[in-house]
Amino acid sequence: MDLNVTGMNAVVVGGDIRAAGQVAALLDGGATVTVVAAEVTATIEDLADRGLVTWTPRDARPDELTSFDLVLQGHAADAPDDRILGTGSVTLVGGGPGDPGLVTVAGRAAIEAADVIVTDRLAPLAALGWARPGTDLVDVAKIPGGRSTSQEEINRLLVEHAKSGRHVVRFKGGDNFVFGRGGEELIACIDAGIPTKVIPGVSSAIAAPAMAGIPVTHRGLTQGFTVVSGHVPPGHPDSTIDYAALARSGTTIVVLMGVRTLGAICTALVDGGLAPETPAAVVADGAMPSQRVVRATLATINDTASVAGLGAPAVAVIGDVADVPGLQQVDA
Repeated sequence: MDLNVTGMNAVVVGGDIRAAGQVAALLDGGATVTVVAAEVTATIEDLADRGLVTWTPRDARPDELTSFDLVLQGHAADAPDDRILGTGSVTLVGGGPGDPGLVTVAGRAAIEAADVIVTDRLAPLAALGWARPGTDLVDVAKIPGGRSTSQEEINRLLVEHAKSGRHVVRFKGGDNFVFGRGGEELIACIDAGIPTKVIPGVSSAIAAPAMAGIPVTHRGLTQGFTVVSGHVPPGHPDSTIDYAALARSGTTIVVLMGVRTLGAICTALVDGGLAPETPAAVVADGAMPSQRVVRATLATINDTASVAGLGAPAVAVIGDVADVPGLQQVDA
């Protein structure tokens, strides 16, 4: 968005995924955003639930829009009727941690050339503004505890659109292959005979700590880092992580998708021999204007994050790197 919107009170009329892209661009630019729409995509609902935007759930009245500094119509333009015959392609694009400036050059080029973009809620939505007019935008958000699109349905959409002759971009946050199910999507496309390309993204496992001034490795402190999913807690039948071995690994521990299970993970690490006073941090909304950081110890980080009201998406970092002298001031 070329317009300087810093400090503006903006309203987006409409609730589809194109409107979500406009909302994200406004937030990135420093505006306060209200969405007015009777129905919104799951991605906008998630932004409202996280307190990042205000959603008025009804159709807009012309008289109420005059109180805003900027009014944007968020409804998508009609998609073109002409379609290329034959098989198209799929490009899996990792969008990075949330700042559109961290999308790779190759990722941006793929978005600009796409006929269809199938996007997640944690992709940098402002980057959808790079799409050509008439590009089909498909929201397949997975909201924790809320609306969700199954992986099987996502795979079906990728294959169906590509078989109609379209060039499809699967756009998601972070890197497709770091807990992103990119491997499953790649297999589905290959099995269907669809030409498929992978464009890696900047992983939030590294980027979110970095934005908070936390290096996942640091000379003299650690010679490696381990990234684990906190989707299920220790002891769950689906958990495959040996937390006792992790506690003894001597590496920085990075936990993704672990807001709900952080307390149980910390307990398991202490039980495994990791010192309770080990430095720890949680970075929420990494690389976004709403980024927040809290620091504590392994024994107290879960309570500290909870009291601060930090929620998903968030990255937890456990290890001496979370308390490197001289770097704590990078929390802004």
